[in-house]
Amino acid sequence: MNFPIFERKIKNKMLKTIIVDDEDHVRGTLGKFLEKYCPKVTIAGEAGSVQEAYEVISKIQPDLVLLDIQLGDGTGFDLLKKFELPPFKVIFITAHDEFAVQAFKVSALDFILKPVNPIELQEALTKAQQVLQDELRIKLEALETNLQKENSAGKKIVIKTLENIYVIDTNDIVYCESDGSYTTIFTIENETIVSSKPIKEYDELLTTYGFFRVHRSYLINLAFIKRFEKQDGGYVILSENAKVPVASRKRDELIELLDHISG
Repeated sequence: MNFPIFERKIKNKMLKTIIVDDEDHVRGTLGKFLEKYCPKVTIAGEAGSVQEAYEVISKIQPDLVLLDIQLGDGTGFDLLKKFELPPFKVIFITAHDEFAVQAFKVSALDFILKPVNPIELQEALTKAQQVLQDELRIKLEALETNLQKENSAGKKIVIKTLENIYVIDTNDIVYCESDGSYTTIFTIENETIVSSKPIKEYDELLTTYGFFRVHRSYLINLAFIKRFEKQDGGYVILSENAKVPVASRKRDELIELLDHISG
């Protein structure tokens, strides 16, 4: 199964980017550099503080954040702590090289020192573009695998709860819902299994078996999608009429996947 149109869209995907720095002139300079040297970047917003950045990111749902470390009301690390699992990539841009190790510990894609060299910025953005392309490609391959094995047994996984140990076929899982550090797993047999593992671990485990993270709190099995409802931000209706919200930043990607299932 080939998806040439989807592959082209992956390569041409624009990076929705937010610039976070407490100095107006720095944000302006970065914006000019991005416009001149990074044609695949769309500047979706700016912020000058931790709180403002949190509000802008929550509203816009960017792919990438260019993040200063020292902000007026805290640090870039304080901002990242506000997200259980940051749904965006980060490139730190700072005048303080002593934070480099800490930056990479929070999985930053790159660390650029001020004053910013535009070529170094361009290289960092190219890296970010490649990482996001690779992640989309992995999801596409997972979808293809799921469709090819739709009628075969999936992988058996073990789910431990306080009272039981379950052995579940991945093909029998309809969706997973996060509840803080716990995850509730809903099966085709209308079982609900509460696991003490966070949904992040199930996302990593099940992605290669045709599952897709439509929302920070929901991981769905693509084989059980009945329809996508566009109103109220977007929902997917799964088997047994389960209704799961779709995050705005995941909407276009999910629609692309559904287009190519039908195509």
